[in-house]
Amino acid sequence: MPLVRPGGDVLDLACGAGRHAIALSRLGFEVSAVDRDTSLFADPPAGVALLQADLEGGPWPYPGARFDGIVVTNYLHRPLMPVLVDSLEPGGVLVYETFARGNERFGKPSNPAFLLAPGELLQAVGGRLRVLAYEDLVVDEPRPAAIQRICARRE
Repeated sequence: MPLVRPGGDVLDLACGAGRHAIALSRLGFEVSAVDRDTSLFADPPAGVALLQADLEGGPWPYPGARFDGIVVTNYLHRPLMPVLVDSLEPGGVLVYETFARGNERFGKPSNPAFLLAPGELLQAVGGRLRVLAYEDLVVDEPRPAAIQRICARRE
């Protein structure tokens, strides 16, 4: 997060219980947190604007908004990738981590529709964002999983 403009506007997409939104707000960011089911994040702290929205079946809930940072973890809806890139301010940073092919050997998710193909995150930002870091690996913590993660900046 040191790469994101201090005090900037950050989106926590598919925020779940708000783990990242809470951490981001404690770092002084203004946070927009969105999820289909906000019941898991019932009491967001000051500095976090929680929104319930259907990210897959409804319209983009932030039309015209730009963010200094976007964080996405353990969520994949491929049609949103270009929208996320377009929603970054110049200098804005995308941090994205989710499951990759090979995860089926560890359990769920195992459906290929929810697993990134090799290099898929690189392709999703290719030519539009500058890749600062990328990994495609198997992790042991918090549980064994095959993942891809990327940190990329809009120049």
